[in-house]
This record gives sequence, C-alpha cells and structure tokens, in this order.
Amino acid sequence: MSRNPNKQRFPAPHAPSYYAQSANTAPERPAARGEIRAQACVIGAGFSGLSTALALAERGYQVIVLEASHVGWGASGRNGGQLVNGYSRDLDVVEQRYGTEAARALGAMAFEGADIIRERVARYDIDCHLRAGGVFAALNARQMADLKTRKTSWEAHGHDDLELLDDTTIREHAATDLYVGGLLDRRGGHVHPMNLALGEAAALESLGGVIHEQSPVVRLEHGPPARVHTDAATITADTVVVCGNAYLGNAVPDLRDRVMPVATQVMATEPLGADVANRLMPAGSCVEDCNYMLDYYRMSGDHRLLFGGGTVYGGTTPADIEAKLRPHLKRTFPELAEARIDYAWSGNFALTLTRIPHLGQLADNVYFSHGYSGHGVTTTHLAGVLLAEAIDGDASRFNAFAGLKNHAFPGGRLLRVPLSVLGSWYYQTKEKLGM
Repeated sequence: MSRNPNKQRFPAPHAPSYYAQSANTAPERPAARGEIRAQACVIGAGFSGLSTALALAERGYQVIVLEASHVGWGASGRNGGQLVNGYSRDLDVVEQRYGTEAARALGAMAFEGADIIRERVARYDIDCHLRAGGVFAALNARQMADLKTRKTSWEAHGHDDLELLDDTTIREHAATDLYVGGLLDRRGGHVHPMNLALGEAAALESLGGVIHEQSPVVRLEHGPPARVHTDAATITADTVVVCGNAYLGNAVPDLRDRVMPVATQVMATEPLGADVANRLMPAGSCVEDCNYMLDYYRMSGDHRLLFGGGTVYGGTTPADIEAKLRPHLKRTFPELAEARIDYAWSGNFALTLTRIPHLGQLADNVYFSHGYSGHGVTTTHLAGVLLAEAIDGDASRFNAFAGLKNHAFPGGRLLRVPLSVLGSWYYQTKEKLGM
C-alpha cells in the first residue's frame, strides 16, 4: 500500500496521471498571436475538437484549433480509455422519449465512434496501444436481464458482434467472483487516450492544420464572419466549432447552463507483471459494471491495472482519490488489496440533463458539441465527423442530434448539483434494495 516516490514526475501542464507520465513525445505548440484568418476555427484540442478538425482537414478545409492548455489536457487525456459503444441512455429510452425515427437514426450511429478510432489509428499509424473487446458486467439478476435487453436492442440496430457471458465465461475477462454474467462487445475496446489525442493532433498537422496551445478563448462573435478572441489573438473564420465540453468555462455563455461538469477518478497500480495481469484479465478486454455509480477498469500496456469510478457532481476533486477507490478495487480483486498505487487523478466530463449528447448551432456559422455524459471516447469521434459533414453541406446526420430537445438544468447553476445528488441517491438506493 506504500506510495511510489516517483509518482509526481509528470509533465507540468497535465494532471498527475499515468497517461501524462507515459505519453508519447509531442512538440510545444505556440500560442495564437495577432490577426489570423481561417476557413474553420475549432475551440478545444480534446477528442471532439481534434475529431472535427481532422475530419474537416480530410475534406480539404484549412483549420485552426485553439486550446486553452495543451492537447489532451482535459477529459480526453484523463479518462478510463474505454471504447464504450452506445450512449448514456439506451436506445429503447431514446425511442420512448423521442420516437421511433429518432431511435432509428441514433441507433444507426451508436456503434460508429469506435470504428472511426480504429480506422484513424490504422490510417495515421497512431501508437496508442489499441485493444479490442469491452465487457459490461452484471452484479445481479436484474442487471443481467437489462443486458439481455440491450443485446436484443443493439442487434435490432445492426450490431451483432455481441456475446452474453454467464458466471463462468465472464471470468475469462475478469477473474473475480463479483459478477453473475455480462455482455461482451467485440466492437468495443480500450486505448491509451492521451496518445490517441496526440496522434490525432499530429495527423491533423500532417494535413496542414494548425494547433495553438495556451490560447484560451475569452470571447466569441458570431458574425458572419465569426471572430474568436483570445488575450493575444483574433481569429476570423468562416465557421467556428465550439468543443470545450466540461472545460469551456464562461467563454461561451449561451452553453454554460446546458451541461454540468462531473468529476470521475482513476488510479493506476504498480506494474503487476504479465503473469498476474493475464491471470486477472485473461482476454485483455476492458470492463465496466452496471451500477449507477459504476466501476471501470482495464490493464495497461505495461500491465498496470487502471481502475476508475466514482462521481462528484459539480466537478470537484476528492481529497484522497486512492482512499475513495481502493475499497472498490479490493472488492473486485481481493489479491490487489495492498497493491501499490503509483498514480491517482481526477477529471471532468460534461453531463446533459437528458444524458444524450447535445449538438447544435448558435448561429448559421457557429456549431457546438458537448455533453457526452460518460460515453465521450467514442461519441466525441462520431460527433466530429457529424460536424464536419454538416459544415461541408450534408447536415442530415448532424440534425438527428440537433433536433432533439435539450434543456438547461432546473434551478440553474445553484441547484443543479444538489438535485443531481438527490437523483443519484435514489438510483443507488434502488440498487441496494435490488430494485
């Protein structure tokens, strides 16, 4: 349980994460200065912004990306690294809420994000330790029944690379007595997220795109043309795409109350060695359980267990991340109860009231995408392609999301956290009672 004395040796701009410590070499990108002209200006160099910019550059657009800190600094460089298909609300919920046509449209895109990642990793030769296979793990019969329903629903929308697991076969993915079964999604998987972001940034630059780091946006004028202001530069662009997500702050007031920052935490054990790693997680898949406050974990390329979970509404960091997560690690893998934790960090994702990603326009030439509600690794990549399609003249798939009703959190910024905590308490109580 002792701590690694070297655990704080990480690049200064980033959170104290395993990902920052093991990131591939990246160049320093100068801040934006002076008057700059661009066809498209993207705000944010996380997955949303990079996916959008790369998709636009592939279509021949001249693109500039503004990043307040460094590439992958926010959620894109801190998350669990899991390629989880679907959305934070199942497709049957989408159908009940928005109708059959909306469910059909979103269902047709629900499994595309992971495929986009795989295609880009192959095309641009991105070194990010991409592995196939993701498991949803059920802790009780009710959760298992829900997974059977999900399998039927996903198959109805064209995703048939799925397998139900019983209490024996799930141990091929997680050697623990905790689960009664699960659902294997072979089109899921996991990745070193910061190295994916750095690889996509390099791919964008290879196509002529420009990234300015340490260039926080302070003001946006819709135009046309639109103007994006930092403290040291003004970018005039035909089109602007806002992709700040949970870290946008007050730069675009129109979007501020549409999402709520939510913190989740991850920790990385000491290297466990190939034998232990292969015994605990033989198939090399990533796993997330089906609880409302879920745990998620996977093995890294150097055989550390990356274990995450927990939710803090409002986006604050717990005083002791290790103390918060270690009981969950011990419950899952008792033999790791005393394993040394080398890294522990927190990061924010953006939650919408509906738990469905929010895509739309603030003006004819100003687009935005945010609020992936915990499914950001894959859905951000889909969103980037949809934004590029819309900007390039085909908004049909973009409009499938943009046409969905999205509401601000009731009570505004003052009440959104206590109301969300109350809702969370309700669902966790139901789980404890087996309801």
